Amino acid sequence: MTRGLYLSSSASSPGLVDLTNPFRANHRLTIQLFLLAAGTVALLFLWQGREGFNLWDEGYLWYGAQRVMAGDVPIRDFDAYDPGRYYWSAGLMALWGANGVIALRGAVAIFQAIGLFIALMLLDYGPTKPNRPFWVLATVTLVVWMFPRHKLFDISLSIALIGVLTLLLQQPSRSRYFLTGLVVGLVAVFGRNHGVYGVVGSLCTMAYLAYKREDQIKLLKHLVIFASGVVVGYAPVLLMTAVIPGFAAAFLDKLRYLFELGETNLPLPVPWPWLVSFGRVPAMEAARGLLVGLFFISLIAFGVLGIAWVFWQKAQSKSVSPVLAASAFLTLPYAHFAYSRAEIGHLAQGIFPFLIGALVLLANQPERIKWPLISLLCGSSLLVMLPLHPGWQCFTSQRCVEANVAQSKLRIDPGTANDLAILHKLADRFAPGNRSFIAAPYWPGAYAELGRKSPMWDIYALQPRREAFQRAEIDQIRAANPGFAIILDIPLDGWNELRFSNTNPLIDQYVRDHFEPLDGYTQDPSYHIYKSK
Repeated sequence: MTRGLYLSSSASSPGLVDLTNPFRANHRLTIQLFLLAAGTVALLFLWQGREGFNLWDEGYLWYGAQRVMAGDVPIRDFDAYDPGRYYWSAGLMALWGANGVIALRGAVAIFQAIGLFIALMLLDYGPTKPNRPFWVLATVTLVVWMFPRHKLFDISLSIALIGVLTLLLQQPSRSRYFLTGLVVGLVAVFGRNHGVYGVVGSLCTMAYLAYKREDQIKLLKHLVIFASGVVVGYAPVLLMTAVIPGFAAAFLDKLRYLFELGETNLPLPVPWPWLVSFGRVPAMEAARGLLVGLFFISLIAFGVLGIAWVFWQKAQSKSVSPVLAASAFLTLPYAHFAYSRAEIGHLAQGIFPFLIGALVLLANQPERIKWPLISLLCGSSLLVMLPLHPGWQCFTSQRCVEANVAQSKLRIDPGTANDLAILHKLADRFAPGNRSFIAAPYWPGAYAELGRKSPMWDIYALQPRREAFQRAEIDQIRAANPGFAIILDIPLDGWNELRFSNTNPLIDQYVRDHFEPLDGYTQDPSYHIYKSK
């Protein structure tokens, strides 16, 4: 029985389903899909919830959640993503009475389960009912791309946008235009880039709905309704700018700084498949490189061809899958994110519109096409992504060691374990009690691990800073009186200009002038360790 997957420019066309209740409830299946999503995430958490740790990016989120629990405000009091993810994490962590990394991962896993559940619900609404093997392959394909775990907010947000655009495409109405704007605004509370992508996808959707329809004059009215929804959805941030002293200025300063940079990510060259060094690298590594390049190409191909196809179908007054159309309209915006720093982590965060669109297409193909292709997609996804998951890395390498991270026992790589050991030795000797210290530029997790407040606002100093900003940071360092400093003077991505001594030369010089060098903690020359004079 058809379950509301298809729409048409003519509601009276023969054979089309009744769209007055597009998501007709099959409560039993809904519960099963919820249990499948929650159970899959729970099993994944049990497998690798205590595997791996990253002082860099995961530490960035962890530190922010801790500071919110302590009463600080994201962006105003410390460098941060948009506020939503911090208040979500801090709220659940406070509910559980824990501020450790396991509590953080649990909060993120709940958000992940919501995203996976929405994705599975989207795959269900088609003329062909998926069977159990399809659900298994689809679930494995989706969940293996849910990486890295500190970015699962971003992945779930992209899925939520596909869901709300699907609702709008199934039954365009004033309430659904408002709902679409509401979700786009709320998504922006968690990540303003997702808000931008949501706006682009929504405008494409509205243009599609207005195409070849008699109510094109209503497009402006629909835009106003949509925009009002965006304002309501984004109200938490707007209220923060109005009622929290200093937040509005800090928020605008951060936006201004990002505009000055002209980019939000450090770019990397695209790993095109023809650049793979076949014959000079192991066969498995070459296969992974080939597949990664093909996935990058697939984003562009699916986005361009998908949009062209749905508009062509509309021009021919033929039915179109709203899930497929919604996925196509969001694929190119999210491809922009994947290409902004063309490595697997960003590919994983931008690939879900393509994945859901591809799975929707495959679900309704003849058996002889569906099973080989979905098996190929699932197998390719596993080959590319599984080696990156910390549970798999610890299992295959047998090199992970047990370590305490904020009173939680984790199995982590020896390098990170050694970094934590250095950190604790320095803290015990030079920053006892609750004394501050400096860990720059890439170790925000060091502050979270020791439960200390950073003496600087910029906890992840990747980009060059102006002299006035550095002097303000020096004033904060002087007031905090840190006991020691550890500076990683690393040429990020091989660029010497991205060394901390070049991006923040005044701060680096202040540390050299007011701290004494320490030896004997590591043989790595990029670790510059000092104690307070």
